[in-house]
Amino acid sequence: MTTHGKQYRKAEEAIQETIYSPQEALTKVKENAHAKFDETVEVSVRLGVDTRKADQSVRGSIALPHGTGKTVRVAVFAEGEQAKEAKDAGADIVGADDLVEEIKNGNINFDAAIATPPMMGKVGTIGKILGPRGLMPNPKLGTVTQDVAKMVKELKGGRVEYRADRYGICHVPLGKVSFSVEDLTDNYNALITEIVRVKPSSAKGKYLKSITVSSTMGPGAKVDTNL
Repeated sequence: MTTHGKQYRKAEEAIQETIYSPQEALTKVKENAHAKFDETVEVSVRLGVDTRKADQSVRGSIALPHGTGKTVRVAVFAEGEQAKEAKDAGADIVGADDLVEEIKNGNINFDAAIATPPMMGKVGTIGKILGPRGLMPNPKLGTVTQDVAKMVKELKGGRVEYRADRYGICHVPLGKVSFSVEDLTDNYNALITEIVRVKPSSAKGKYLKSITVSSTMGPGAKVDTNL
């Protein structure tokens, strides 16, 4: 059983069981974040989907208007001119066979990966390494692309992935506690609009079942799903 400290309990009492507007909830999260580091603000969205059914999976990515405040290390599988474009765009690691070998040897020093379509045959050989870590390039997420420079810039600038887990919940970072409430709200609205946009046509009943925002060490604040 986890025992929370006085600060957490005090914050939890402050937030209580009230349901807030997005801006009010994010204000509460900021007011009740007391860690000695710049906590991440995250949203958890519970959806009315059955992810065991292939036609009800919810997955994609979106570039948040104000980024996430996190430094993202990007690796690109590319050759020739596209490798040069990736480096010029700010990719941290660029390679082909050499990068595949590095990963096989356990050297994974990046947070996101991009590949050009011709490289996917080689990248597929390390799918069992990258897949479980959520690092496998995916056409649906835009990370298998000919325009590697554009995706490098988006990932560096705050493109986030959303994916409903087996319980139908998406956990997505919205930014840092140091962000303004306005910037966090903009990021929240962009994300929720995107998740509603990709609602599976076969999903029945209420789609947005519950939404909670919280900081890394703080309690959650419930958001009105009708807003």
